[in-house]
Amino acid sequence: MARAPRIAIIGGGIGGLAAARALMLRGVEVAVYEQAPRLSEFGGGVVTTPNAMKALRGLGVEDVAFADAFAPAHQTVLSWRSGRVIDRTRLDPYRERFGAPFCTMHRGDLLEALRRAVGDAAIRLDARCIAVASDARGASARFADGSAIEADAIIGADGIHSAVRTGLFGSEHPRFTGYACWRGLVPVDRLPPGLAPPDMTAWWGPHGHVVHYHVRRGELLNWVAHTETDAWTEESWSREGDLDEVARTYARWNRRLLDVFAATERCYKWALYDREPLDRWSVGRVTLLGDAAHAMLPYLAQGAAQSLEDACVLAAEIAARPDDPAAALQAYAAVRIPRTRRIQLGARARGRDNHLPSVWARFKRDARLALRRWFAPGTALHRADWIFSYDAAGHAARASP
Repeated sequence: MARAPRIAIIGGGIGGLAAARALMLRGVEVAVYEQAPRLSEFGGGVVTTPNAMKALRGLGVEDVAFADAFAPAHQTVLSWRSGRVIDRTRLDPYRERFGAPFCTMHRGDLLEALRRAVGDAAIRLDARCIAVASDARGASARFADGSAIEADAIIGADGIHSAVRTGLFGSEHPRFTGYACWRGLVPVDRLPPGLAPPDMTAWWGPHGHVVHYHVRRGELLNWVAHTETDAWTEESWSREGDLDEVARTYARWNRRLLDVFAATERCYKWALYDREPLDRWSVGRVTLLGDAAHAMLPYLAQGAAQSLEDACVLAAEIAARPDDPAAALQAYAAVRIPRTRRIQLGARARGRDNHLPSVWARFKRDARLALRRWFAPGTALHRADWIFSYDAAGHAARASP
């Protein structure tokens, strides 16, 4: 293949745009196909841990994204009712320790930074993929409007309901976890002073937890409330929720949380589904990326981060093997699957630990965290140092031909 490979990316979310940017930086011809009529900032906050920020650095958009981000000084865990501090970790040393800061962003701001880096000329909107195919000569995709495209390889970055994943491995039946979530955004100037300090804050309680943090340069407070329930099973992020229901669910929780909910004008509700890790992502010249490959529960804050890492590694492997896209996709998956599998399963375990119903179980968990602070001060919450220290851009440099 004397020319640069032509890559089609199905999905224009964070993972798809990051992959497009990473490939463009290596001289690869890229087209992104997004089913929505426009790229929207719909959604709330996203946590960009140091590994995510290093990936953004490799994509050349770290500074632009950081300009709209917020860098909390601490990560604090509080008891659901009393507000007692269970754990508190300084985050400002992370820049030196892990090579990048710990940030929180509005999802729309991150998506916009990536869109500007990719450029609108490479993005096709209103393009809903319904089928993919691959043979020795290339890959193809068909769309709902009857159109079709061909490419040297196709990347399925089309999210948790991925048509590309279904085309490769058949339909599946995700497992409802028993968790439902509400999320909301509140302008900080609507909150009483001191109600929500600018920390990355989690409240852990029986059968649920709430997390809140600042985004968009500290102008907005993003909150997400998790509860265990069998009464809601819809996975959509766009279904509007009922704030009165939120208030009833957390009526016995700390008053400060209830005041945050009361200051919110609108919230959204969705159910969390779990997917088992895949043993392979690629078939011929088609592969998966981001949530399409490894949708994970949010309890290690790694959904967006792992998509960004995927993008860097994928581009490096394609650039290293431009004449053999199928081999490049296999190499990419071989690098990424062990790490994302470990994070998927770790996030599942963390959800259970956050929601312990027993007073005795919560006491033992809190004592374990206290011992960790005493004997290993500075260790990241959930012992996530191995996650934060990873540098996908560094792998990309090593994989270059």
